[in-house]
Amino acid sequence: MVVCPAIPEIDALTVSSTIRFENVSKRYHLRRNRPRSFRELFVRRGRAQPPQAAEASPSDLWALRDVSFEIQSGETVALVGRNGAGKSTALKLISRIMQPTRGRIQVKGRVAALLELGAGFHPDLSARENVYLSGALAGMGRDEIARKYDAIVAFAELADFMEMPVKHFSSGMFARLAFAVSIHLEPDVLLVDEVLAVGDHSFQLKCLDRIAALHRQGITICVVTHAPETVRQLCSRALWFEHGRLHADGTAEAIVREYIDDSFQQEAERLSHSADRLTAAQRQGNRKVDIHRVRLTNAAGEPTVIFQTGEALIVHMDYRVQQPILSPTFGIAVHRHDGLHLSGPNTAFSNIDLGPVEHEGTITYTIPYLPLLEGLYHLTVAAVSADDTETYDYHDRAYAFRVANRSSAVKEQYGLLTMRGEWQSAAAPLTVTAPSALER
Repeated sequence: MVVCPAIPEIDALTVSSTIRFENVSKRYHLRRNRPRSFRELFVRRGRAQPPQAAEASPSDLWALRDVSFEIQSGETVALVGRNGAGKSTALKLISRIMQPTRGRIQVKGRVAALLELGAGFHPDLSARENVYLSGALAGMGRDEIARKYDAIVAFAELADFMEMPVKHFSSGMFARLAFAVSIHLEPDVLLVDEVLAVGDHSFQLKCLDRIAALHRQGITICVVTHAPETVRQLCSRALWFEHGRLHADGTAEAIVREYIDDSFQQEAERLSHSADRLTAAQRQGNRKVDIHRVRLTNAAGEPTVIFQTGEALIVHMDYRVQQPILSPTFGIAVHRHDGLHLSGPNTAFSNIDLGPVEHEGTITYTIPYLPLLEGLYHLTVAAVSADDTETYDYHDRAYAFRVANRSSAVKEQYGLLTMRGEWQSAAAPLTVTAPSALER
């Protein structure tokens, strides 16, 4: 936890802004072939060569490049993007942990930054002592800390552990204590970096509720998170970072939708490439029936590996045979990413007799309404003999596909599949009886 003092001088242009970035860039030097001991350093410096040749030239990593944005007072803004995009660097620059290489940053008011679990905590001190230490480092007086101590402990739900050295705390306990201290600092700006992903579900909800309450109080909040629903729930605006640059700035809903679509597109390319690399371990059978290509399409016939709950998924199995095969059975199986077998339909179960199969053709299986909820799934395809004693071709969980749920028609968010049920309410009629003579 890092707390920065207020910046007293703010330009007239930023009176309504709490945070302002002007063409900000941040560079890190990555030096290779560093000396690993004082002896090696001494030997290198004693060599008769120019200083710049004494060690390998440094490589520059630009975490941010020419980033400009303003955050108005009272806004709750999410910083989204892939790992390494520059989100955490931006928060550290706001908190003044580090300075920009180029550009200008202006911050108005006291900043409470919850960037790393337990940052500023001394491992050998007890949780109680660390509350006072962190509060003092944040600029709080001892009386103020004492006044807020019970509230901090109650929020962290660690009353039974306050005399324990924090080096024995789990990461979730660190998160509880650090977050509890931060939100009781009464900051003007609160920075939160992925800390909400730690801890049990009930505590996460508690933190989200408290952040929402701080927003209602007019505190400016910046959140780094990879959870789209957290962005939608907490934030009205989002900044999307890509490769150190500000890729997009807009409403939380619009940015989340664009970011998810982009992520799905990249995942679709990855999953499609993996399907082209069918390994020997995934394939079995004598190839009397050779399933040489498997395609997944939507209802429009468009190839895809990203589907929505409720839309059609069509499996196409292109096969060829060297000699006629009498009544082979074709089937598929769907597994969840953890291996749970969800379904295994085949032509025999559906009483379909294909008769003698010759040359080549295509077997199609259509799922008109995909009931699966959001997640990663794997498809198996197979061709076996009519009596199920001979395996012709078997591709074990070789084709991955992703199911998303962005339809307002599908109400379920948890579990494995949609029940497609409907809620109804039939309230009992209200009966009013007159008071009896005794009641009068």
